[in-house]
Amino acid sequence: MGTATSRDGTRIAYESAGSGPPLILIDAAGHYRANSPLGELADLLAADFTVHRYDRRGRGDSTDTLPYAPEREVEDLAALIATVGGPASLYGYSSGCLLALHAAAAGLDVHRLALLEPPLDPAEGSAEQRAFTTKLRELSGADAVTFFLTSIGVPEEMLAGMRGSPHWTAMVSVAHTLAYDSSLSEATTAGLLARAATPALILGSAGSSDDLAGMAATAAALLPNAVHRTLPGEWHQVPATTLAPVVADFLR
Repeated sequence: MGTATSRDGTRIAYESAGSGPPLILIDAAGHYRANSPLGELADLLAADFTVHRYDRRGRGDSTDTLPYAPEREVEDLAALIATVGGPASLYGYSSGCLLALHAAAAGLDVHRLALLEPPLDPAEGSAEQRAFTTKLRELSGADAVTFFLTSIGVPEEMLAGMRGSPHWTAMVSVAHTLAYDSSLSEATTAGLLARAATPALILGSAGSSDDLAGMAATAAALLPNAVHRTLPGEWHQVPATTLAPVVADFLR
């Protein structure tokens, strides 16, 4: 375990495992190392890569510095890559994909990208997305989490199972960062994707809704150097045992 210091002084906590070329995993909205679906995937990929998991700013053991801007999170990744040694590949899940795309477009020392269902807004910073960010900034705690998860289409039966669980409690603890991910979405435009020339693998789950599948296809079409695959899975998730060999093969 260690820390990297971002340009604005924010301390980014991370842990490393495995051996081989560096690979950084980027969590989705409301997730961090202690509350993440990426642990099993990290264990599987550690056979081929030095896998680095980190807490995005404002979450877990990382600190935060206001005001938030997507550029600050790119600087966090730049500091982490400099600390662990680049070039590094990036694996992103959901809104973590958007951060990976911003990093690639900014010219960070990134080797390849593997992205599972980036929530790309084809309207490019639409008024609806801006209103969504504003509403998240007004809400806090469980109200923000409920609004966020409902708005992004989490099935009601899944949402009901989450309430009161340790995962729910952890998301509530970082509810203020949900607006960060919404701001990141606002800033992810077709022009930005056109600048992200890093080779990319865009993945989707066969069990996801049509909107998520469409977003993944749109991202692949807008990126200059991307391939698109659909894997067996459930809503917005693919088993780590299915993901790991596909991701490893592409990143090699």
